[in-house]
Amino acid sequence: MLSVLDIFRVGIGPSSSHTVGPIRIGNRFMAHLANSGKLSRVDRIVAELQGSLALTGAGHATPKAVVLGLLNMEPETLDPEEADRLVAQAYEEKTLPLTDGRFIKFDPETDIRFAYDVMPDLHPNGLRICAYDKTQEILADETWYSTGGGFIATRKQLERPVEDDILPVGDPVPFEFGSAAQLLDHCHGNRLSIDAVILANEDAKRSRAATEASLDRIASVMMACVDRGLTRKGELPGGLKVRRRAPDIWQKLQDGPPSNEREQLFDWLNVYAMAVNEENAAGGQVVTAPTNGAAGIIPAVIRHYCTDTEDSVERVRKFLLTAGGIGLLYKQRASISGAEMGCQGEVGVACSMAAGGLAAVWGGTAQQVANAAEIGMEHNLGLTCDPVGGLVQIPCIERNAIGAVKAANAARLALHSLEQTKVSLDQVIETMRQTGLDMSSKYKETSQGGLAVNVIEC
Repeated sequence: MLSVLDIFRVGIGPSSSHTVGPIRIGNRFMAHLANSGKLSRVDRIVAELQGSLALTGAGHATPKAVVLGLLNMEPETLDPEEADRLVAQAYEEKTLPLTDGRFIKFDPETDIRFAYDVMPDLHPNGLRICAYDKTQEILADETWYSTGGGFIATRKQLERPVEDDILPVGDPVPFEFGSAAQLLDHCHGNRLSIDAVILANEDAKRSRAATEASLDRIASVMMACVDRGLTRKGELPGGLKVRRRAPDIWQKLQDGPPSNEREQLFDWLNVYAMAVNEENAAGGQVVTAPTNGAAGIIPAVIRHYCTDTEDSVERVRKFLLTAGGIGLLYKQRASISGAEMGCQGEVGVACSMAAGGLAAVWGGTAQQVANAAEIGMEHNLGLTCDPVGGLVQIPCIERNAIGAVKAANAARLALHSLEQTKVSLDQVIETMRQTGLDMSSKYKETSQGGLAVNVIEC
């Protein structure tokens, strides 16, 4: 069983698969060089972006991410401003400092190559890194895959035989599940809520206090991102000249009459979600939820419905545990990668997670939570990933706002019914997976179709 702390990762924008993943890959590559005793012989390093990492890598800041990884930085702990300074220095000085104190020649403009013609067979997000000695002998040649949400994998891991899936991985947990049906069986058989089941599994991995502290930090980073996005004005980077809109909407809400939920509900959810995704587009610190491109939906719903109450800490923890448990189902049974599933695997999954989390906070049963998650995904099936200019801006920012509103509505609808919906959560996850596999690659984070093409032509 994965952990919900694997689903919610602190990192930087604009993309979990194109930025957070490559940072982790570069870091892991350098660690392997050091651990194998080869670092002292390294004279040159070359990285090759493949598939979607090449096609939309420039707009998704993938070259920057590769540099940060090779600088041994971690997405969870790096400071965005310091990261920008170090990357600018690498581009200017054309050198790469190594942990053994040496500097090697490294020009990101030429040593990070865009292999537009290479579409990896195991996953669309491929990153190959090679290290050479002074005689140009290869010291290390590794190909990694950024599989969405900041997750990374080697070829060996992705080629693992199907029968290996039954082998236990990591510490055993009290409530193992591979489907929503199994999760609900645990809930019903033990008279537990979904968040209680997930928390019991987390207890097998670390202390309860450590889990709660991590959940609180995740919530804190999310809310800090909302706050920054509500106040920072200006244009987003990348050349599309997209203006940050969240600060102006926020100011209107502050200057207007007291909130009327019937008239202003959409405004509150919109502004919170857009604040996060404008920060993400600017390369700020965000939480993958479950990806960076969909990072605004869960914080928006939490901010509007789960804070400013005496039990807000408990409500937020319940929300994150429930939503994280739903996210585990998508990660384990399908994918949360836009390059594999289209945006249904990002915004669709985030909407499903948020709907389930909110239903739990509102007192829904385990079945109602699953119903909310199913509704949230059912009405995002087929959602394409077609970022204009390869930037996580159009339509991504507005799409998060719409997703937050959908999540709240899905939770409300689910609470009006006690029985299972005609379409189960497992069935909608499988439908999403099949839809993603059938979807043309033009609509899966390649910027080769949809809005990415037609907006430019207009």
